[in-house]
Amino acid sequence: MRVTLYTRAGCHLCDQARAVVVQVCEELGEGFEEVDIDADPELRERFTDEVPVTFVDGRQHDFWRVSPDRLRAALRG
Repeated sequence: MRVTLYTRAGCHLCDQARAVVVQVCEELGEGFEEVDIDADPELRERFTDEVPVTFVDGRQHDFWRVSPDRLRAALRG
């Protein structure tokens, strides 16, 4: 999976980011994984104020909001 989306339950920005990631990944034939930061104490400490956080190819791409155009460009680049 080239895209990892770090989220937490009850996060409205996470819901919005997930919708963008799903749309762009389906459009480009890419998969993604979603990780709940609250299931891992280290992730919760690292990302608690930044969720959702999007990684592409193992590198941090965006946090809080996901731009479909930026995500497409990263996946095509």
